[in-house]
This record gives sequence, C-alpha cells and structure tokens, in this order.
Amino acid sequence: YMSLVLISLFIHATIVYGGLLKLFTRLSPIRFFKKFFPAISVGFSTSSSSATLPVSMEIAEENLGISKDVASFTLPLGATINMDGTAIMQGVATVFIAQIYGVDLTLSSFLTVILTATLASIGTAGVPGVGMIMLSMVLQSVGLPVEGIALIMGIDRILDMARTSVNITGDAVCTMIVAKAEGEFNEEIFNSETVKNKSL
Repeated sequence: YMSLVLISLFIHATIVYGGLLKLFTRLSPIRFFKKFFPAISVGFSTSSSSATLPVSMEIAEENLGISKDVASFTLPLGATINMDGTAIMQGVATVFIAQIYGVDLTLSSFLTVILTATLASIGTAGVPGVGMIMLSMVLQSVGLPVEGIALIMGIDRILDMARTSVNITGDAVCTMIVAKAEGEFNEEIFNSETVKNKSL
C-alpha cells in the first residue's frame, strides 16, 4: 500500500505536472523542480499546505519569476482546493481496505470512489492528518467499514509528508501556467542559476 501510494505520487508530480508545465509553458520541468525545491522541502517537513504557503509565495516570486499579483491569488486558492495527493491516497486506500475486508468493488463503486475522493480533496483543509478524516467519508460512500482506517493510520504520517509535497507542487505548476498565459511571468528570473532558499 505504502509503496503504491508513493509511486503514484511520484508519477503524478513528475510526469503529470512536469508534462503539463512543458505542454503549456514550454519551460523546463527539471529547472522548475530545482528552483521550487526549497518550498517542497518545507512542505514535506510540515505536512501542511497552509503552513508552507508563505514560503511557496516567496519562492514563486523570487525563484520562479511569477508576479506577486498572480502568486498571491492562485497559490492560496490552490492550497485550499488543490489536494491531488490526498485524492490519490484516498483512492488507493479505499481499494486496499476493500481487498483486506474481501469486498469486491464494482465499476460503479470505483466511479463513486473517484467522485467522492475528488470532492473530499477539494474540501480538505491544508493541515496535517486531515486526509484520514476525509477518508472515512470515501469509505462510507462505498459501504466499507470506517474501522479499516486503523490499518493504514500507522504509516500515514510519512505519506502525509509526500502528499503535501505533491499538493504544493501542483499549486506552483498551475500558478506558472496562469502567469505565463497572462504575461505575468519573468523568464529571466526563471532561467537564472540563482536559487534562493527560504525557511520558516
């Protein structure tokens, strides 16, 4: 379970977000990850999108070349509603718990899990551990026992750190796309070799 969630998060962060960045902005995903890494490391250690927000905004402006107007709108919005990492974990956790309890999920159950996990991730607060609370809603939507959460709770702290890193990376990628589309992006700053490290 843990390995599958971590692999899924890694693929989502690198291939999906990296691909979207390359497709919509024609910028280097490798340079993006290198320049945004200080914020990713803070998100990993705090497990909170909200706590990482000030650092993400500074990094977006000073390392990525995004204007303050765009960063101050899209990053807080993303910290509130963009919880892709949480949705991925909830989907994998639901299937894992169903297998443990010997419950066969139908196609309609999978669609319900996708819909509920997506809606739950939008409504999830950017604080540590809240994804487990929202998981109970996803489990109930397909008739699985909420007690199954106890099976994965012990390792959730590590996964929460990885989920937060993916969530804030998604916020930054979307912000880059918006900034580039609106002409609020300084490519010289992005292409410079300087990486400013920020900490709380």
